[in-house]
Amino acid sequence: MFNWLKNKLDAEPVKEQPKPPEVLGLRLGGAIELDDLKFKIIEPNLIISNASRTQLISAVGVVNLDEQSRLIRYYTDDDGYIQVLQQGRTDADVQEVKLWYYYDTKPIDTTTQWNNWLENEIVKPNIELEGYPFSKVWDNVKPVAMTEQTWDSDGNITTTDQFVMVYEREADNDLFESVLISAEESIVDNRADRCVVYSTGVNLSATDFKVVG
Repeated sequence: MFNWLKNKLDAEPVKEQPKPPEVLGLRLGGAIELDDLKFKIIEPNLIISNASRTQLISAVGVVNLDEQSRLIRYYTDDDGYIQVLQQGRTDADVQEVKLWYYYDTKPIDTTTQWNNWLENEIVKPNIELEGYPFSKVWDNVKPVAMTEQTWDSDGNITTTDQFVMVYEREADNDLFESVLISAEESIVDNRADRCVVYSTGVNLSATDFKVVG
């Protein structure tokens, strides 16, 4: 009987762990280079400043929006990430590329705080950041819920629930800056670990960056 069981187990294929996606040449462990001239021109108009021109990708996150659409986030060593909106699974399906930088993180210690952020703080018609007015982009009256699966360079895979809203302002002619407010929750040692993250972002065109590793 034991030989039969052993042979059965040996015959069953080993399930491979899912791997982080690669899009536009972006990959875990790779590197990107921002166009220096472009950022010298636009940074004075942005909250984002001193963006490192060469960045290493240390983690990759995926948010499945529906059966076709997903966000892929390539986290870098410069406290930010490149986010790719993809409606399919090929480079031709890429709809938008955006560079985000973390602006502020607020720890959430109590359930009362958490509920107040979800009900009252994340979604407003307008917000202000560093004196700049930003307007809500989406029509939702409640935060948009999404779940992100993230791979790091050590092979660890984690899951985070996020409740988000995006705001935007025109920083200059045809230059728009965004603010993402995200209430994030992950379970660590059977306990909810929560925080609210503010990030600021700007769209990238195909000529604004290149893959260098």
